[in-house]
Amino acid sequence: MAVERVQERLRKVTAALNNAEIPYAVIGGNAVAVWVATADPGATRTTVDVDLLVEKNDLPRISAAFEELGFARHDLRRLVLFVDPDEPSKRAGVHLVWAGQKVRPSYAHPAPGVDEGVLVERGFRVLALPALLRMKLTSYRDLDRVHVKDMLRVGLLDAAVRATLPPDLAEKLDALEAELADEEDA
Repeated sequence: MAVERVQERLRKVTAALNNAEIPYAVIGGNAVAVWVATADPGATRTTVDVDLLVEKNDLPRISAAFEELGFARHDLRRLVLFVDPDEPSKRAGVHLVWAGQKVRPSYAHPAPGVDEGVLVERGFRVLALPALLRMKLTSYRDLDRVHVKDMLRVGLLDAAVRATLPPDLAEKLDALEAELADEEDA
């Protein structure tokens, strides 16, 4: 039931953005699930929220589109959150991440641009695999490392994707690949 609510929220907000012709890309756990499902649908994980990469200057239009759906806007320290009226939990909301800006000041790399999104058959735009991998390796939280390992397990991260990484992120990917090999050997 919870998975269906997240998917419905994702469909609802991306349809609103599509209708308003506002550029975006789905990121986070939903984007990972889309990519992992292309290789092994059974290897996907669920997530409780929807994360979107958007242009900061589109915020007024995004707010109008989401408020029309009944979502309540909350301005947080580093991002903007929209809470679904059907599930009024900040954990389960829609989080906006600004394209081309660092998510946290300490990050070595900024978020990608929305132009790195690709349309998937589900009818919404998702961040292209190389850009999503860069975001996950830049953030490098526990969940991000799990997501990268999921992508490695299903064979998504080939030489072409790896070649897009700057050296510092390539080192992180190598470390995760070694960790994964150790886990599988145990």
